[in-house]
Amino acid sequence: MRQCLTAPDGGYYTTNRDGRDQFGKRGDFVTSPEISQVFGELLGLWLTAEWHIQGRKKYGVEIIEVGPGRGTLMDDILRSISNFKPLASSVENIYLVEASPSLRTTQKELLCGDSPFEEVPIGHRSISKYAGLPITWCEDIRFVPNKPEKTPFIFAHEFFDALPIHAFQSVPPSKTSPQTLTTPRDQISLNTPSPEASKPQWRELLVSPFAPSSLITTTSQSKELKAEFQLSLAKASNPSSLLLPAQSQRYKALLPISGAIIEISPESHSYAAEFARRIGGSTEANPSRSSALPPAPHKSEPSGAALILDYGPSSTVPTSTLRGIRSHQLVSPFTSPGEVDLSADVDFTALAEAALGASEKVEVHGPVEQADFLGQMGIRDRANQLIRALDKKGGAGSGVDVSRSSGVEERKTIIRGAVERLVSRLPGRGMGTLYKVLAIVPERGGRKPVGFGGDF
Repeated sequence: MRQCLTAPDGGYYTTNRDGRDQFGKRGDFVTSPEISQVFGELLGLWLTAEWHIQGRKKYGVEIIEVGPGRGTLMDDILRSISNFKPLASSVENIYLVEASPSLRTTQKELLCGDSPFEEVPIGHRSISKYAGLPITWCEDIRFVPNKPEKTPFIFAHEFFDALPIHAFQSVPPSKTSPQTLTTPRDQISLNTPSPEASKPQWRELLVSPFAPSSLITTTSQSKELKAEFQLSLAKASNPSSLLLPAQSQRYKALLPISGAIIEISPESHSYAAEFARRIGGSTEANPSRSSALPPAPHKSEPSGAALILDYGPSSTVPTSTLRGIRSHQLVSPFTSPGEVDLSADVDFTALAEAALGASEKVEVHGPVEQADFLGQMGIRDRANQLIRALDKKGGAGSGVDVSRSSGVEERKTIIRGAVERLVSRLPGRGMGTLYKVLAIVPERGGRKPVGFGGDF
């Protein structure tokens, strides 16, 4: 997945093919920020609420987004919080974690306009059109400074589904019978089964190429793209299959089920843990911390928050969810590497476990369904506010993005339709149930954040 999506040469996100955009109606998929400006505005409101709950800090606030796409979400967030002057004046830095040079350029043009785009030791830097705030682009969150006195608000929207996964399948105990060699003096055992051979084992599902003959097509065959690779079951255990499924009781419970398949994303766990450490400081002697990451500084007072929005099951382990997406259609993930978007369901429970294991001073809330979160954040009230503004001003100066519509009634229909798409629970028609929201906040006795059953 990493090679196909972010390889410097030929990666899906890192290669600009004839100016083709991955996002939007003309691309391969549409994300919530592209559907309605209200989505990003409500995340800005959520940030404002958390900032208020945590004491309205006057300085040291940072906003971090991982995988910022075209920059639409951050643009809406910054526009939203610019209406809250005390919060806007407390923001010192904005960091965008983006591996794609072409997307960095797109984000800079949207967020900074004609401001210079300068190279700095940790990436690139420019000045936002909102309050002159500095924006720094980094290729990895490891390059984002982690100072204990700062208050980071972190957003990850449709980021974790694109991180690499490992897939494992449970195989039953080996039925190999011991073989012996009879000699004039004795019998010699040739393959004494190990104790582990009498137990179920996890075997990794590996990507392997199809035989060349299977890729040959004729003019009479379908013009559909043919998969070039397939998943093959490893013939023996490997380090990944021995280590990764042993890290959680949830995986161990599925091992006795012959044929069970699980998906594990160690990189996702690392990111969730890093979010938690930036908010609450590091749990001492944390064995799960990657040696590739710099030591986490001691944080005397937890502050900040992280909001993760993505799709996946609320509590079960994802299984066989690797998919390819092209032109808004599901396709084989093994077709046209580098030209097809790849994703897999997010294991929200695993993210929560990683965050709680990384810092003793954070709480995790959710996941809740996107429909519930946006409903509690007031999505319909905000949509009605935009519609009233259209009625009052005819669209002029209303704050509504009307670049692709004409006529007040058409604009009102677009606003209502976009909101319904974001919160609808109808299968195949909306995002309300499919998408989930999870929050990591400082430990505060279980007080729920706004959007998760809490209030301002």
